[in-house]
Amino acid sequence: MADKIIPASPSAEDYAKAAANSPDDGAWFARNEPFALFAEWLEDAKKKEPNDANAMALATADEHGAPDVRMVLLKDVSGDGFVFYSNAESRKGQQLAANPQAALCFHWKSLRRQVRVSGRVEPATDAEADAYFASRAKDSQIGAWASEQSRPMEGRFELEKRIAQFALKYGIGKTPRPPQWRGWRIVPTRIEFWRDRPFRLHDRLEFTRTGGGQPWTTQRLYP
Repeated sequence: MADKIIPASPSAEDYAKAAANSPDDGAWFARNEPFALFAEWLEDAKKKEPNDANAMALATADEHGAPDVRMVLLKDVSGDGFVFYSNAESRKGQQLAANPQAALCFHWKSLRRQVRVSGRVEPATDAEADAYFASRAKDSQIGAWASEQSRPMEGRFELEKRIAQFALKYGIGKTPRPPQWRGWRIVPTRIEFWRDRPFRLHDRLEFTRTGGGQPWTTQRLYP
């Protein structure tokens, strides 16, 4: 069987249109910290992406250094870092406990942009986790109790039975946060902004620092 042909890259005409609409380089590369720029790009993505502009690929590694990756949702971002929530007993939770480092990648195809983040991981506070869990829909709260995330499951009925059990228990009144459901904050030491440019001569702007609270340094990277 012949090898499958990969579709051709965008045409010169497509790239010419992209180049004509490119933002001013001088303003873009004059930034001295990354979080304001990230906030601007995220707002742009919320207007353009068809769904889940806050979706990000989360890369972790276990105690042996074996990598793993999956999509999660960004739930908060500030100068302190990028926050997401999940089950601490899941595969990702166990990996973060054994090796508290991670990387993120946001890819906004409609904008032809991506952001890469890497750094150490620290737990979000119980107060942060409680506040976010309380903001979730009741069905999502019940689901957090019912799902033994990443563990083997015999069939869908097993999950539905657990949902019914916890719905009966917590269906009325306030649903407490499960003890294993918590948040993590990635405190970045490196953030790279990538912007598509004609003929794969892309723009890359990298921010680096030695640790949280330290000043950022910037540099442009070859595409």
